[in-house]
Amino acid sequence: MAGSAHGDIPLTTISFSQRPNGTVATVTVSNPRKLNSLNTTVLDAFLSCVPPLAQRSDLRCVIVTGGLCSVGQQAFIGGADISEMKDFSNAEAGRTFINKLHLACKALRNLPVPVIARVNGHALGGGLVVMASADLRIATSDARFGMPEVQRGVPSTIEAAMLPAQIGAARARRLLLLGDTISAQEAESWGLVDKVVQADQLDEAVEEWVDRLLKNGPRALRIQKKLFAMWEQVPLREAIEAGVWEFGTPFEAEGFEAEGRRMMNEFQMQNRQRKSRL
Repeated sequence: MAGSAHGDIPLTTISFSQRPNGTVATVTVSNPRKLNSLNTTVLDAFLSCVPPLAQRSDLRCVIVTGGLCSVGQQAFIGGADISEMKDFSNAEAGRTFINKLHLACKALRNLPVPVIARVNGHALGGGLVVMASADLRIATSDARFGMPEVQRGVPSTIEAAMLPAQIGAARARRLLLLGDTISAQEAESWGLVDKVVQADQLDEAVEEWVDRLLKNGPRALRIQKKLFAMWEQVPLREAIEAGVWEFGTPFEAEGFEAEGRRMMNEFQMQNRQRKSRL
């Protein structure tokens, strides 16, 4: 855990849940008086606890979410903290801050296991790019999404560069040039989030996806995430060739130590048992 919850002190915490098939980590961004906005304190804590997760061989997935807020609305992450940014003394201060936010997004993208964004409220600006850095996204129906940076005199940058590929260039331009804010339902129709549920159903929906991930091959999931990262960067031919190579990886070990061989045999046996009961 990075930091500890004392009143309304901004921080980022991490907790672990031990499951029969491995470990699930939950990263919680908390800045309760400011809709969980990101400042240097929060980002430093995030960067101290998230990158080391990549070294855990028992880790199966990571959930990233926002803490409870002390104001009326709930937020996943309400953006970057304007009260800090408004006092940047020069361009270098702005570049240092935004690069730290980029490193936080990169830390999520670099995790070798699936990351689920548990979007428990508004995801704006810096919060939206953190969300976009996750692999799977579940949001509450009252959440709002937007990139309002241009309305504050700065451009949307860093992982906002992924938005044209995720939601299409026209929709990305609407968010980034107009600074529009959209509903959870519209975000789902765009593909910005994968699923929208009522607030009281959020934990159940996240847990359903965690359970499904835990049933999948852990090595296969790590390979799949590795391939996704490669597909974003290389030509199609190279991406296909990499996939051919990686497809053989789950069969490298001897006997049922090989995940692909073991899980395919288990599936075949279960299928035979089902048919025998018909």
